[in-house]
Amino acid sequence: MAPKDYMAEKEKCKRFLQEFYSEDESGKKLFKYGAQLVSLAHREQVALLVDLDDVAEEDPELVESVCENGKRYAGLFADAVHELLPEYREREVVAKDALDVYIEHRLMMETRGRDPADTHDSRNQYPSELMRRFEVYFRPPSTLKPRVVRDVKADSIGQLVTVRGIVTRATEVKPMMAVATYTCDQCGAETYQPISSPSFTPLIMCPSQECVTNKSGGRLYLQTRGSKFIKFQELRIQEHSDQVPVGNIPRCMSIYTRGENTRVAQPGDHVAVSGIFLPLLRSGFRQAVQGLLSETYLECHCITLMNKTEDDELGTEELSDEELRHITEEDFYEKLAGSIAPEIYGHEDVKKALLLLLVGGVEQAPRGMKIRGNINICLMGDPGVAKSQLLSYIDRLAPRSESNTHTLTHT
Repeated sequence: MAPKDYMAEKEKCKRFLQEFYSEDESGKKLFKYGAQLVSLAHREQVALLVDLDDVAEEDPELVESVCENGKRYAGLFADAVHELLPEYREREVVAKDALDVYIEHRLMMETRGRDPADTHDSRNQYPSELMRRFEVYFRPPSTLKPRVVRDVKADSIGQLVTVRGIVTRATEVKPMMAVATYTCDQCGAETYQPISSPSFTPLIMCPSQECVTNKSGGRLYLQTRGSKFIKFQELRIQEHSDQVPVGNIPRCMSIYTRGENTRVAQPGDHVAVSGIFLPLLRSGFRQAVQGLLSETYLECHCITLMNKTEDDELGTEELSDEELRHITEEDFYEKLAGSIAPEIYGHEDVKKALLLLLVGGVEQAPRGMKIRGNINICLMGDPGVAKSQLLSYIDRLAPRSESNTHTLTHT
C-alpha cells in the first residue's frame, strides 16, 4: 500500500470546509462550515463538529481514511481550520484572555530585541496547540454501526468507533495542561512542551542554543500564566445488560472528554459515544512499572444521550377524538396485557398485574415534592412457568425500573 501524501489530504480538508454547501427552499447556497469558521474566527464558537455524512457527499475516500486513522485526520482538519481562520476574520477580536496578552507581550518584546540576522531556535517557536482557540470533532457517518464494548479490541486502535452503554462514573471537570511553558533561569529563553496524555514528565534542562553552546546548564521553571489548560473529564461506561453473554460480567470502558464535550453526560445516563480508540501512553516511572501492559481509552468526539424524558414518552400534543375512541374501544385492556411478553403463552392475570405495575402506583408527596411510590410484586409458582422471564421483560421494557426481581418456586 502506497504511503499517503498528508499535505494533499490537508488540502482536501481545506477545500471541503470552504466549498461545502447546501441549498434552502429558495435555492440559495448555505455554506455550513464557512459560517462556522466565521464564528470561530471571532471567538463566538469553540467547537467545530465535522459531520462525516457531509464529507461523504464530496469525497467518500476521505471518510474512509478518517474512520481508519482518526487521530491523524483530526490534526489535519485542525491545521486546515488554523490556516483558514485569517481569511474569515472580518473584524479584530476585542475580548482577550490572559494567554492572548501573554503571547502579544512576548511577540512585542521579541520583535524589539531580536537581531535581524539572528536565527531563532525552532524549539522556542509558539506551538500551534498554544495559539488555537478552537476544537475539532467528528460526527460519525450513518453507515458506522454502534458496537458492543467487548467487541472493541486491538484491531480498532486508532479508528473511529461508536459504542453504547450506561454511564457508571463521571469525575469532576478539572483543568488539563495542553501546553506547558517554561522559562530558563540563565538565558531567559522560553520553551514549550505540547502534552497529549493525562500525565507527563516536566522538562528540567534548557534546550536553547545559547545554553547548549555555553554549557551553562540553565534550569527550566514552569510558567502557569503562559501555559494552556483545557477542560477534562473522565467517564466510565458499562455495556447494557442485554449485551452481556450469559455467565459473563459486564465490561467497562474509559472515556476521555475534553473541552465542550464535558458535562454532557451524568452517571445513570444511557449514551452512545463516538470517538477514537487509543492506547494510554504513560511516561517516566509509571511506564517502567507497567512494563508490557497498556491501558486503552476512547477519546470522545461526540456524545448522544439516549434517555427519554416524560414529555418525549407521553407526547406534547393532545389526543384527537378518533384516537380517544380507539383507546377506549372494547378489549383494549386485554390487548395491552397481551402485548407484554407475547412469546409466553397464557398467564393473562399475571400480565394484567404486570401492566398495572408499569402504569400504576401510589402517589407520595413528602414535603410537597410529588414522586411515584414504590411498587413490588411477588410471583409464586411451579418451576418452569416463566416467572423470571416475565419479570425480565418488564425490566427491559422500563430501563429505570428496579432490576431486583424475586420469584418463589414451589418445592
